[in-house]
Amino acid sequence: MALFSNDTKKTTKKAAAPKQTPKVAKKIPEDGRLEGVLKAPWLSEKALIGTEQGVYVFAIPAHATKTDVIAAVELIYKVTPVKVNVVNLPAKKVSMRTRRGMGTRARRHKAYVYLKKGETIQFA
Repeated sequence: MALFSNDTKKTTKKAAAPKQTPKVAKKIPEDGRLEGVLKAPWLSEKALIGTEQGVYVFAIPAHATKTDVIAAVELIYKVTPVKVNVVNLPAKKVSMRTRRGMGTRARRHKAYVYLKKGETIQFA
């Protein structure tokens, strides 16, 4: 405690050398979670415009997390995402054109995957 001590010495701090951590290969979970994480690419007009800036959109299941999406993209497409955003889309009321009248379309989930400049994903 420097406030209450009688020590008048000034101590200088030396810049510590940055610690070098050994590169450890990322472990891909082998419990089968990544098999169905990327259901399909989201092929809307807005999503296709985003591919020019390196943003790719995928339909994902409700239980998928951002880390699952990152691992699945690395495993399937061999590229490393910079960032992933997950969006939950609500269910919508739709006309059934029958005596029943109205119905609901299922809620959906999608992931925006941002890649480095110059990296691309080929869908076809």
